Amino acid sequence: MTAVLVAIGAFLTTLIGGLVAQRTGDRRHLVLGLAAGLMLGVVAFDLLPEALAQTPDELFGVPEPLLTFAAGFLLIHCVERSVAIHRAHEGEYASHTHAHGHAHPHHGRAEGVGLLAGGALVGHSVMDGFAIGAAFQAGGTVGTVVALAVVAHDFADGFNTYTVTRLYGNDRRRALLLLGADALAPVTGAAITLLFRIPEHLLGLYLGFFAGFLLYLATADILPEAHSPHPSRSTLLCTLAGVGFLWLVVGLAK
Repeated sequence: MTAVLVAIGAFLTTLIGGLVAQRTGDRRHLVLGLAAGLMLGVVAFDLLPEALAQTPDELFGVPEPLLTFAAGFLLIHCVERSVAIHRAHEGEYASHTHAHGHAHPHHGRAEGVGLLAGGALVGHSVMDGFAIGAAFQAGGTVGTVVALAVVAHDFADGFNTYTVTRLYGNDRRRALLLLGADALAPVTGAAITLLFRIPEHLLGLYLGFFAGFLLYLATADILPEAHSPHPSRSTLLCTLAGVGFLWLVVGLAK
């Protein structure tokens, strides 16, 4: 039951992250820059190390989670190319910027991609709940360390869920529904661990796949969108701040 109580803390921080993302107004480019930094930090400092720790097995000389990492990156790339979402150069992003400085998503972008991205983040948050539950099964100290990391970075999860869903043209209602699902996900995951455990091998493969998916969104879509309508310096600083924040979270959790 301790794991479920801790997951409720993750529920609250996820909601706070999404509500902060919602109230950004004209500073959307800064939000996108920060979101990209948080995504990069989650991939580099959290998802990939955890995936490799869970599943160290290799296939033809390559750790299996790195293969699913590449598969996740390539899958979303193929999805975007197949529906002609992404364009070859960043200049087309600027063509959608109005005189008052607000950037708008491409009309050609499928809202379904945003829902898919948000849904993947919800799935990741379920795994966060699993991680909390499994850690407390291993011992109170381990559970406390994992819980600290999950509760802290679930702020980033909520922030990213709302931001990515809205980036692809979904309305506020859909974004808030996914945010609510993302907030409930760690509680659900922690509750499920009271019944059974997820095999470590499968968990590592999933984390690697999700890391590749998230990396593509951050580098191929969100960063170009963030830098197109405004000077890049402030956006870059926000990206660096996002990466640094996740580094701090992971460091404190060790």
